[in-house]
This record gives sequence, C-alpha cells and structure tokens, in this order.
Amino acid sequence: MTFDRTATDIVLIVDDQPDNLSMLHDALDESGYTVLVATHGEGALQRAAQAVPDIVLLDAVMPGMDGFEVARRLKADPQTAAIPIVFMTGLTDTEHVVAAFAAGGVDYVTKPIRPREVLARLAVHVNNARQAHQARNALDAFGHATLVVRAGDGRLVWQTALARQMLQSWFGGDSPWTPPPLLDWVRQQVAQGAVGDGSQAGAIVQGARRLHFTLHESTDDDEWLIVLREADDAAMLEAMMLAFKLTAREAEVLYWVVKGKTNRDVGDILGASAATVKKHLERVYEKLGVETRTAAAALAIQRVRQLGR
Repeated sequence: MTFDRTATDIVLIVDDQPDNLSMLHDALDESGYTVLVATHGEGALQRAAQAVPDIVLLDAVMPGMDGFEVARRLKADPQTAAIPIVFMTGLTDTEHVVAAFAAGGVDYVTKPIRPREVLARLAVHVNNARQAHQARNALDAFGHATLVVRAGDGRLVWQTALARQMLQSWFGGDSPWTPPPLLDWVRQQVAQGAVGDGSQAGAIVQGARRLHFTLHESTDDDEWLIVLREADDAAMLEAMMLAFKLTAREAEVLYWVVKGKTNRDVGDILGASAATVKKHLERVYEKLGVETRTAAAALAIQRVRQLGR
C-alpha cells in the first residue's frame, strides 16, 4: 500500500532519551517528514501548540509529566485534539496499553524501536488524519459546521474551523468545553434516548439570528457529532420595515408573528411584556391595513417574496 507524502507532514517526537530521538529523527527526515523534537512534556505541549503537527510520536514514560498526561492535555485543547498520537513504550502490560488508548492514543509501538515499523504505522495514521481533515473542511465548505461533544463531561472532542468560529461568535472565548446551552440540549436529547440520525434539532435565537443544531451519530464513548448552521433574517426585517414603514421593533414583532409565535412568546424573545407586544402589533395592523395576525403574517410573507423576486 502506498500513501501520499507531502512536504507539510510534520511529526513531533517526544522522548527524553537522546539516542531514540536521534535514530527516529534521521529515519523520519530521510522519509520526507518535517521533524520536530521535544525532550519533556512541557516542551511537547509548547511545540504542539506552536506548530500543530500532523502526528505525535510520544514516549509514555518520562520524568516529570509523563506521556499519558501530555496526551490528555493535547486532547483537551481544541487546537490539537484531532492530532493522532502514537505512543512509544516498553510497557506492554495490558493496563499500560489500555492507559495509552484511554489517554487518546490511536496506536503504540514497543521499545526497542524499529524504525521501519514506526514509519509504516505513521504513514497509516497520517493518511487517515489527512482524510478526516479533508472531510471536515468539505463540511465547512458547504456551511455544515461540525463538532463532536462528549455528553458525560462536556468536553469538545474536536471541531471544524467553521464550528469554532460559530461558537466564538455565539458564546465567546475558545474553550475546550461545550457551551452550557448546547451541552444541556445534547444531554437532554441523550436522556430522551436520541438515536443521532439528524432528526433531533434545536436552536438558539438572538434577535433575527438563529443558531440551529442537529444531533448526528454517536460512539461507544458517549461522543456525539453535532452539525451547526446559522441563519440571519436581518434582510427580511429590513424588507418589512421598508415595505410597510415599520419601526425596527414593529418589524421584529411582525417577524415573530410570521413565525407563528404568540404575544407572550414574542415578549419572551424580545424582553418585553405581552401587553407591550400587543400595542406594537396594533400599530402593525394599522400600517398593513389588516385586522388579524393571520392576515398580517400572510401579507408580510407575500410582500417579502415579491421584494425577493
């Protein structure tokens, strides 16, 4: 089997043994990889944050911060969470192998290191990671921002660039944890026996902006894939303001009437009382020349469609 090699494939080797570093560096360099090295856990985290390598070859047992902790921290950071980690270990007991995978490793090789074996395993995982990265980019290109959430502890396992932008826009910051409103919704769906087929959908509303999210496939690790999509009806609000000479607040009230909301619902959304909404709606009726909310909604939809054409 052959794999595409590119000059941008970066391997970070983390090992406190100079002989291992030298041998692996030379073998990987000759194979066309760009090689970075770190001799301790803190250095590994710094290098990974700076360069975002395509794969990490990580010694499990090091003084100070061991490889398991390094892996856990890499997986906790959204910027480095998707990087595959291959452990190097002389510990072949089952508990240590399990610990390697539990910390986020995708594979392991045993010491003494055999360079040809390492190269073969790295090629497979780099290729898989590249395909996954391309798939995530393709989703972003079609406006489908995706992320994976661990419902139990609320951690963001990975997210596409577009999903990160949306989360920052809606919730602020760049945290490895799922924003509470989204996490609460995911946990509610899980508690209700969600099957993750895309039929479970929710939304967060901010004025004319809406963030829609749907729940997709899950894994045995209680990880759920979420697809985000933004919608902004600011253009529709402006069209209604111009067409009917409405104020901004009157246009907002009419917008939510078109969406089928009651006066109380509209009040909750806009932070006003139902009585205030009713007064705005009365002025809307007068400007539109109608007497009912159904007629107002129908006229608004018709006029916006005409303007769209």
